[in-house]
This record gives sequence, C-alpha cells and structure tokens, in this order.
Amino acid sequence: MLDDIAFNESGLVPVIAQDAQSSRVLMVAWMNREALTETVESGRAVYYSRSRQRLWRKGEQSGHVQHVRGLRLDCDGDVILMRVEQIGGIACHTGREHCFYRELDMGNGEWTSVEPVVKSPESIYGTVDDGPAGAS
Repeated sequence: MLDDIAFNESGLVPVIAQDAQSSRVLMVAWMNREALTETVESGRAVYYSRSRQRLWRKGEQSGHVQHVRGLRLDCDGDVILMRVEQIGGIACHTGREHCFYRELDMGNGEWTSVEPVVKSPESIYGTVDDGPAGAS
C-alpha cells in the first residue's frame, strides 16, 4: 500500500480530510509512512506535524478525533483524500467546524472570516498556544 504513494522529498504526502456525511473539506494536513500506517491500523486520523516534527494524533488534546471512513489516492499517487467522521463537530484548532473559514473579498483583496467559532480555542486547549497551530 505504501509503495503506491509518491511521498515528497521530505517523506510526506498531503492529506485532505473530508467529512464523510457532508463531503465538506475539513482540513489539509500531512502524513508520513508511520502516520499513514497507524491511521490504517487504528481507524483514527494520525498526521505528521511539520512544525513539531512528530506524529499528531488528531484529537489527542482537543478530543476532536477523526474516525476514518475511507481513503482514496489521486491519479498521480501524491495526494490522499480521507473521508472522516469528525467527532465533536470541530476540525480546526481555531474552534471552527473546518479550517477553510476565510474567504477572499474579490473587490478589496482582503480575507474575511465567514465561518463562526463553535468553541473558543482557550476552552479547548487551555491557551491558544497549546493547540495544534502549525500542525501543517
């Protein structure tokens, strides 16, 4: 299974996490071989945090676990689409349902937040700095 994936020069592959029910894109993260293997074996999303240089088990701090419902590999073998059940309804460390909450105003060229915070990061992680910011 791993040999079919075109990991980049850093040994990583981008992963798009998509809600299995709504098909909404929740987040994009990275996996290395170890993260992908653990994800397949456990049925829970495990990513590789480039900023922390370690595995990041989604929900390990927040409780917002992702149960894997399916994995797909794109035609070039260099991007994984992972369909998940998002526990707690929050995928983003900012306390939002998903990470794509900013929209470009084509008129003024500025990004605007268009999705509400479901739960404050402080109440999830204790402090904003404790969350998985930079888990990219």
